[in-house]
Amino acid sequence: MRSRLLFPAVFMLLSLPLFASACGGDDKASAGSLSGSIRIDGSSTVGPLSEAAAELFREENPDVRITVGVSGTGGGFEKFCAGETDISDASREIEQEEIDACKKKNIAYEEVQVANDGLAVVVNPENDWATCLTVAEVKKIWDKGSSVGSWNQVKSDFPDERMELFGAGTDSGTFDYFTEAINGEEGRSRSDYSPSEDDNVTVQGVSGGKGNLGYFGLSYALANEGKVKTVEIDGGDGCVAPTNETVQNGSYKPLARPLFIYPSDKALQKPEVREFVQFYVDNYEAIAEQAQFVPLTQEQAQQSKDAVAQLAG
Repeated sequence: MRSRLLFPAVFMLLSLPLFASACGGDDKASAGSLSGSIRIDGSSTVGPLSEAAAELFREENPDVRITVGVSGTGGGFEKFCAGETDISDASREIEQEEIDACKKKNIAYEEVQVANDGLAVVVNPENDWATCLTVAEVKKIWDKGSSVGSWNQVKSDFPDERMELFGAGTDSGTFDYFTEAINGEEGRSRSDYSPSEDDNVTVQGVSGGKGNLGYFGLSYALANEGKVKTVEIDGGDGCVAPTNETVQNGSYKPLARPLFIYPSDKALQKPEVREFVQFYVDNYEAIAEQAQFVPLTQEQAQQSKDAVAQLAG
């Protein structure tokens, strides 16, 4: 995980008690004494994770109002770098164009990993032929210029079953990650599919036809078992199912990824924001379990806690 403290101004914050629980002192906010609001937006994949964190946090701090939007990773960074939100949810690392946008507005931040996720390729539960697909076969379906519209065009022994495609919108980090991992270039994709920033639309689309196929975060696949069915992926070492274990140990290739939050330096001057971020990393296992994500490994958790401690000086 790379440090994202960008500007000299942010180092002035190191003398401030950004995280009272880490720095000590009499100004530590007691449980239930916090109020105010926290604005979060970004990845539709990370959204449920932040919702779970917010729900658990509000049990101890009912007077803190937390809103979680899901405009996509790219859309979230647009708002974040314009100073409209306190925390940006992201299913990929911030990109140079977004770094430059934040720099223009003098917005500094830290990258904090909060969970792991796998992208699941899903089919209709009635599909009994596509139990495993190679990366090359998935690319054949999704690559730019592809005209595949029937399963027998993917593999000759597959049935002549019509295929409709559903997936992430182009402003989503899921789209960015999937296209780079499968097609070899971020943003490289056929355009004749049904895109949406709302993964529930993909669930409905795939469940609506026997030959339909889509992709989204593993958490949505686990939450919608019975409506969609996950496909094993052969990344070169044999077929591997997307599960918590295979995502965490890295054997589910190439569709496993880290998930992040990006709190801004300005927002962290507010006690409700800094306590929420501290809560997020301290309770990563309970939050991931509630939101059906893959929790951090112990090493990843320590890196995230170190990032938070760095903000605390």
